[in-house]
Formats: sequence, C-alpha cells, structure tokens
Amino acid sequence: MSAKIASVASDSLAELAGLKCGDIILNINGIEIHDYLDYMYASCAENIEIMLSDRTVCIDNEDFEPLGIYFDTLLIDEPKSCRNKCVFCFIDQLPKGMRETCYFKDDDYRLSFLQGNYVTMTNMTDEDVERLLRYNIPRINISVHTTNPKLRCKMLNNRFAGKINDYLKRLSDGGLLINAQIVLCPGYNDGAELDRTIADLAALGENVESVSIVPVGLSAHRDGLTPLRGFDRNSASAVIAQVSRWQEKFKAERGICLIYLGDEFYLTAEQPFPEYDEYDGFPQIENGVGLCASLIYEFDEALALSRTADAKHSKTVVTGLAAYPVIKSLTDRLGGAEINVIPIINDFFGHNITVSGLLTGRDIINQLTGRELGDELLLPSSLLRHGEEVLLDDMTVGEISSALNIPVKIVESCGAELLDALLH
Repeated sequence: MSAKIASVASDSLAELAGLKCGDIILNINGIEIHDYLDYMYASCAENIEIMLSDRTVCIDNEDFEPLGIYFDTLLIDEPKSCRNKCVFCFIDQLPKGMRETCYFKDDDYRLSFLQGNYVTMTNMTDEDVERLLRYNIPRINISVHTTNPKLRCKMLNNRFAGKINDYLKRLSDGGLLINAQIVLCPGYNDGAELDRTIADLAALGENVESVSIVPVGLSAHRDGLTPLRGFDRNSASAVIAQVSRWQEKFKAERGICLIYLGDEFYLTAEQPFPEYDEYDGFPQIENGVGLCASLIYEFDEALALSRTADAKHSKTVVTGLAAYPVIKSLTDRLGGAEINVIPIINDFFGHNITVSGLLTGRDIINQLTGRELGDELLLPSSLLRHGEEVLLDDMTVGEISSALNIPVKIVESCGAELLDALLH
C-alpha cells in the first residue's frame, strides 16, 4: 500500500526535508500507510523516517509539529459505505434527481474520529476495533439506536448489528470516549426499549460522554419503505417526561444530564427548552441538540451588551417551520424597522420535514416571490453544503438573490451573529 502526496505546505518540515507533490510514501517508521489514521499515528514521533518509492527521508520533529503533507482525499483511500438498510434511513427517503453525492451512505469509523461523523460499526471487524485501541484514538461517535441485539438487527436490517454491546464494552474498557446517538422510532426502540438502551449505555461508565436522542425524520418519498410514524404533541411529551427522569438520576449521580433530546421534541410538544446549563457544554449540538437553547441564550446575552435594540433596516429572515416560533420570539424583542420572519414549507422533501437545514432554494424562491422582503434576506448557514454557498437542490445563494432581486446574507447558527445581522 502507498500514499501519494498531493501537496506540501510552504516552509513546513516536509518541504524542508525535500518532500514534494507526487512523491509516494511507502511507509513511515516501518508502518505501512493504508490511510490517514496510519499516517497520523506513524508521523507522531520525534524521529521520523519516511520511505518513499525512490528514496528515504529523515525528519527530526522534537516539537511534534504537523509535517505539512496533504493528500488527494482526507482518508487517502476511499470512504467505507454503509452496509445497512435501516428502517429510518433518511437517504432512502430522498427524492430522485439530486446530485450523486447526496445518495452516498457513509459509515466509516475513521471519519467518526476525523470529522465527528456517527457510525453504526456494522462494517467494522475485530481488527478495526483493535486498531482504534492500538492507535489510542481519543473518542468515537456511534449510532447505537438500541442495545437490544435482535431489535438492532431488525432496525438496521443487518445480521451483524447485534455485536454492538461487545464493541461498546471493548472500546469503553480500552479508554475510548463514546458519544452515542439514538434515532427514536415510535413502536420500535421507544418506551421500555429506550429505558433498556439508556441503562446499558450508562452501565459502561464515564467513558460514555453523552447520548443524544433525535426523532425519526419522515419525508414524502417513502414508497416501498418500512411503514413508520412520527411524533406528535402527546408522544413527544411522553418522551420528554421519560428522559427527564433519567436526566435527574444522572445529574444526581454524575453531575451531568448525560442524555440530551433533540430540539424537535420540545418544539413538537410545545414545551420550553431546558435551561442553557442543562446541556453541559452542548456535546452534541452538531446533531441539533440544544441549538435553540444556545441561540436564545447567545442572542439575549448579546442584546444585553448591545448599545441599541433598534434594527435600522427592513429585513426578512428565512427559517423552517419548526424553528419559526423561536426566531420570531427573538426578533420581536427588537424595535425600529420591520423584521419579517417567514417560515418556509418544505415541498421538496415533504411537509413532515420542518427543520431549516433541509430547505431548498426552489422552495425559498417559490414561496417568497412577489412578497415584500425589505432591504435584505437572511438565510441560516445550515442550508448550505459545507464550505460552499450551495443548497441541497444545487441552487446557489447568488441564484436566490437574483431570482428575488434582494441582497442575501448568510447567518451562522449563533445568537450574537443573528443579532448583529438584524441590527446592522
């Protein structure tokens, strides 16, 4: 196995040692480089010997600096695709005609460490688990869903899915920190099964850092898929009550809630979010767990420090149906010019999908055309593909601006940035 260098950073240790684009690394300190984990582990040394296809290079790195070597892809090799057919998989519910990358199901444990992705571990081998332990990987994010082996095999449609408890214990005993995720599906892993899963995860000890519970998302494109139902006000309220009992127990025993519910549960149940401090530093905010509570807290804190609460221009804020009450409550605290908050109905994925992050450019344009939008349109950054100004339907921010004839500003998921965008 080998790794081809795509580029070398200027003035880096690699450049000073004479490494260049196109060089092929065979091994580092005798360790073959199959992927980026091998590279990271092997290159983390004071004395580094890199065997290339045509020469050997030695680097002294007493300060353990990054070498400055970059490869064509993050992993060096190809990412591992998912082997499951989960009853709740959202990718299976995507409409046809989207870009090809939207349909790729990633389930690569290396990306869990490198990018924070959640993995089911069903395509991992015992050797992969040992590799994580040998390389002293600090933490891994795992899509657990249930610790009932038979139920997990059923939900994931994978006969190997029942090995989860063995893997969890080996990783925990080996010192890895674990963040777990549960996609809750009524009639499957809720009720008594949820209690079982929470109890099993808690029994692993303090190496389980956090557990998030998010509701199943159901699009309008489920033809031929396993019948599922979503949560309504009563069922969401029941989940909140059930999890609250566990949170009280863990708060008393560990000083943290440990279990955290996705914002959609509180929005669906029409119940207030937990206090800011109850999220214990927001360990799973990237999963939409605590986003609203964080946004409200940051907005109010910034507003208290602001010299003015008067907006100077007329603006329109776009949001999903779920977050509309939250955003509207924040904008109502400001005086001055008019601020319109417009919830966009998701025609692209279906009306059951109410989160802002799954809105498309077409729906935004179709529902805002002909309306008075003021001087500027504010869009949440969660709409965009990472690192680009492109939405899920491949429409760009510039195309939205042109179609609606209005300047568009992208606002990060931060209360202070939202306030700044509204006031200036």
